[in-house]
Amino acid sequence: MKNIFLKTAIVGLIAMGTASCADELKIQSIDPKTSPSYDDMELLAKQYGTLGLTGQIGGAGNSDISGDEGEIGFWRTTFNLQELCTDVCAWAWQDNEDMKPLTNIQWTSSSSRAYWAYQRLSYDITLYNSYLSQQGDRTDGEYPHYIAEVRFLRALHYWYFLDLFHRAPFKDNFSMSELPTEKVGKDLYDWIDQELTAIESALAPIGSFNNSQNFGRADQGAAYALHARLALNSEIYTDGQVKDYQKAIDYCDKVIAGPYALSTATKNGFTGYEQVFMGDNDTNPQAMKEIIFAIRQDGNKTQAHAGSTYLVSSCRTTGMPYSYTDNYWSCNFARKSLIEKFFPTITDCKIPSEDAVKKYLEDHGLKNFENEKDVIAADAELGGSTASIIAAANDDRAMFYGGVGGESTENIRKYTMEKNIKNFFDGLSIVKWQNRRSDNTSPSPTIYADTDIPLFRLAEMYMTRAEAKLRLGKAGAVDDVNVIRARAHTNTLNAIELKDMPDEWCREFYFEGRRRSDLVRFGLFTSSRYVWPMKGGTPTGTGVDSHFRFYPVPDNDRAGNPNMHQNDGY
Repeated sequence: MKNIFLKTAIVGLIAMGTASCADELKIQSIDPKTSPSYDDMELLAKQYGTLGLTGQIGGAGNSDISGDEGEIGFWRTTFNLQELCTDVCAWAWQDNEDMKPLTNIQWTSSSSRAYWAYQRLSYDITLYNSYLSQQGDRTDGEYPHYIAEVRFLRALHYWYFLDLFHRAPFKDNFSMSELPTEKVGKDLYDWIDQELTAIESALAPIGSFNNSQNFGRADQGAAYALHARLALNSEIYTDGQVKDYQKAIDYCDKVIAGPYALSTATKNGFTGYEQVFMGDNDTNPQAMKEIIFAIRQDGNKTQAHAGSTYLVSSCRTTGMPYSYTDNYWSCNFARKSLIEKFFPTITDCKIPSEDAVKKYLEDHGLKNFENEKDVIAADAELGGSTASIIAAANDDRAMFYGGVGGESTENIRKYTMEKNIKNFFDGLSIVKWQNRRSDNTSPSPTIYADTDIPLFRLAEMYMTRAEAKLRLGKAGAVDDVNVIRARAHTNTLNAIELKDMPDEWCREFYFEGRRRSDLVRFGLFTSSRYVWPMKGGTPTGTGVDSHFRFYPVPDNDRAGNPNMHQNDGY
């Protein structure tokens, strides 16, 4: 197998064949060459590249899709719909386009953020259908693997449609003359289920690509992991018609028995958990062993504002220590409800008060904290460093920062916003995603992040199996959860109930682009039984109508495709 990561895809003009908004997408040629020549790996690379890239040049310029290029990447659009509306994080700048309705779970069928995700998924599926129409019958060389991999990517995108929108504009062929048909709920679930089953034998054996040469390609492990995730959510996806929990267990068993392993060993002071989300997670052997399938990222070769650069930069502001980036956005911060997953009460997470910060500055003859050395010294005395928060939480996963880095006498970090979200200091900073490397070296340059994004990792299989066992009344769930808790060096449990699992999922997977899905599965996303600040648009939070479980089919897509129907409530 050849390494696809450093290749540049060269294909001819790709025309819209999946969504009905072709004119609005303004899909560009992948390469402006007049000759559509390419080699097999370059063409395959483009199929993977669309997960982490947004255009032909870099961070901005010659975008695949019209609009703000930074906002319309695969990861950023889906991540925002999964996280920014939940109890995990909040976006500081609520005046950004369509951000307040997303934060408050008050969107409508004209939501631009829902549309951005919808059109990105549609574009990518069109790309995959185009590839399969050209190469789908080939049996020479490695093409059976390539074709199965692209079918996996297509199934993955249809899973996102199912999870976010509960329906999809469906095509499994490339055609300009036919509008997509509609697949809804169980029909779409059954297609993904059958498609994954069909390609499993054609994919490379489980773990084949868990190495430096092929990292980021999909083998059987990726398909098994997606199948397990699909099955765990089967009751939601099929409106209660299917409960495939045993299937979820069976696929988890396959993955857990495979060649993967949790990242457990501390390296240069970095915990095993921390290393999974660092800038060298594609070369650090133990981090790689946990990652089943990842979006490849490289600060030099995959420059975009919609991948891991988004995860790193949006959580940092100028002056924060150990940032390892020169790209500070000051956007995403942790909600109080997330911090409380790690502490009995919010005040058990010690951060310096405004009075303590002012006194420290006066005592040391400072007006503000002007360099990293000053910040680190102040954090050691006042508290709020990531190390001190992890120690207080007794959990390696509590990767937050509440110190004085980036603060001024006007902006002091708080546990939560008072009435409305005002700025980046309305909560603690999330520092789970890092551009820093586990050997303590710095990437160069540091504008774009090197950190690969694990879409599937082994920890999910333990958690999925545990939940499925609980739903079926089977033994052994607590053992699976304790494997994850032990890796985090937190206390293990004697027993666990299904009602405990939403918090367990949150502690392990916060800010990884899945929180909404988990809350929906447990009936908590819209319910008044569980609220967080600004849920429903109120400072203390309130329940919302159940139709918000799924996003609306965008109005502008329905206007162009009479085959598509709207979700109830919109």
